[in-house]
Amino acid sequence: MSRMLIPIAVLVVLVAVSVFGDRPQPRADLTFINSSEVNTLDPQRMSWMHDLRTARLLFEGLVKNDVLSDGFEIIPGVAESWELSDDARTYTFRFRDDAKWTNGEPVTAHDFVYSWRRAMLPDLVSDYVAMFMNIDGARAFYDWRQEQLDGFMEREYASPQAQRDASYALWEETKEQFDAMVGLRAIDDRTLEVMLERPVPYFLELCAFTVFAPVYEPLVAQYERPDPTTARLVRRPGWTKGGVLVSNGPFKLDEWRFKRDMRMSKSEHYWDRDSIAIRTVSIPSISDPNAGVLAYQTGSIDWISDVTSPYRGDMVAQKLAFLEEHKERVEELQAQGYDQFSITRMLPDDPRAHTHAVSSFGTYFYNFNCKPRLPDGRENPFADARVRRAFAMCIDKPAIAREVRRLGEPSASTLIPPGSIGGYTSPKGLPNIGDAVSEEERQKIIDTAKALLEEANFPDDFVVELAFNKDAGHDLIGQAIAKSWQKSLGVQTSLSQKEIKIFREDLKNKQYMTARAGWFGDYGDPTTFLDINHSQDGNNDRAYNNPVYDQLLADAANELDPEKRMTLLSEAERIIMEEDLPMVPIFYYATIYMFDAKKLTGLSTHPRTKQNAFLIDMLGDGIGPDLPRPMNPDSIQIGGVSP
Repeated sequence: MSRMLIPIAVLVVLVAVSVFGDRPQPRADLTFINSSEVNTLDPQRMSWMHDLRTARLLFEGLVKNDVLSDGFEIIPGVAESWELSDDARTYTFRFRDDAKWTNGEPVTAHDFVYSWRRAMLPDLVSDYVAMFMNIDGARAFYDWRQEQLDGFMEREYASPQAQRDASYALWEETKEQFDAMVGLRAIDDRTLEVMLERPVPYFLELCAFTVFAPVYEPLVAQYERPDPTTARLVRRPGWTKGGVLVSNGPFKLDEWRFKRDMRMSKSEHYWDRDSIAIRTVSIPSISDPNAGVLAYQTGSIDWISDVTSPYRGDMVAQKLAFLEEHKERVEELQAQGYDQFSITRMLPDDPRAHTHAVSSFGTYFYNFNCKPRLPDGRENPFADARVRRAFAMCIDKPAIAREVRRLGEPSASTLIPPGSIGGYTSPKGLPNIGDAVSEEERQKIIDTAKALLEEANFPDDFVVELAFNKDAGHDLIGQAIAKSWQKSLGVQTSLSQKEIKIFREDLKNKQYMTARAGWFGDYGDPTTFLDINHSQDGNNDRAYNNPVYDQLLADAANELDPEKRMTLLSEAERIIMEEDLPMVPIFYYATIYMFDAKKLTGLSTHPRTKQNAFLIDMLGDGIGPDLPRPMNPDSIQIGGVSP
């Protein structure tokens, strides 16, 4: 072979390796688009809905919600049964003997002790650490660990090796202290005892939340080591890679190619594997919402979990027009109690019917940074609650819902969606210019807001910055809010659009003035919304701190009378929605799905919006739910809101 041909031959080999090494795999039984790229597959570090949605395919907690039932009841998961003590403070969970990890090893009570300890460490900076503080001794342990870490940094050491040895010694002491201080015990491999600080009516709901799922200690511990300079436990993410991750849910992770795709297959060791209708799942990374809709229309995608294309309002309008054309049949099926998906399945086939708008357990709002100073060092006028109230009153919320969103979503006056939690009543909320019934009333609201700004000495030349991430129409909402503030208050605004990763980091670090945000409830209790404004909560991105508010949450936590407890929580919501306004609610979410109800079943219309993708069945291909199901009429949603 001549020297001229050698480079060509090498190039051909490299191309061949590239092509054949990256051959497309067979189409998965279910291919769906998540709402965004997964941030982490570590259950204890999760926060975003798309991460949690993915994790429910891979992990299973002690219990889970029956998402296809009207009542969203708690049903067994790893634990086949449980008992609650007479004083409602001690749970004893008994594990099923066929609960196994994807490598075939049994899931034990020790796995949960290890995993929950991870979540309770200040080292992890978990957004949901407050949920674990319900366990007896958890807060004391957290504070002890933090004090030890602070003291470690203040001490002097004879050498780097001595400092390293001290960091490891502290970690061993930490594990001993956890066992001594925290009310969490593995009685044996199949029995877990959890002692609560006080009765927590919704504790089983917490246990069904993915953050409470276990991780496999023999693997995860290999990626965790004390930092020799800070003594904090440093966690490397390598254990979450495809082909490496060991999980205990219905599926195992075969491949995860960042910003390309994720592929899973049914776990042969999952205890309830015979009820799973699909064998493989593919989650391609399609960040452009328009490309996602096109991929669905060409048959490459079976389900879009959150349609965010800018024309989705038109899609919802077309679906409503389709339903109107079959109004008589729709009303007949509604009267029989069928849910929206079942109704669509029993109507004639039509591409317009593939769009589904369902009321969600979530609220879209704008954050106000409550810190005394802004990121650039200037005094922050939004540290004054009067300023926050003034700006909150002067957003035309109905116009945003009606003209910008166009999804049938109601405008919001409170943080918690009204009627979403049984036995709870939200406060009225602040008056809003968009809800004014006359121009006179509207002007009165504006005058009140201006008077608040004058009392607070709001600077005349101050420019308000609105931060939001790209896509999903956040820019249009920002423009509408800016227009309302300019017209009503004469305040100039600056729109700051950022990449999602940068935006999220700025939000967590309070590097903003005002910023768009949203929250979906994680469990069926008002605290799932209210806790995010507690001064010590990991999801308090506003740096809001009011001891009165914190005390109301504490009083509610200690109140055994259900009615009195709800009254305390309602007062807490009143403070943040009528007085302090650390955030201003804009509208209550509707989630827009895209799928063919005649081909795919197993998705829930429940407003908690907790979809378990492993329940999906492609009709005729498996054993999942493949027939229309009558539901409670109150659970029916058409066009984003209950009829």
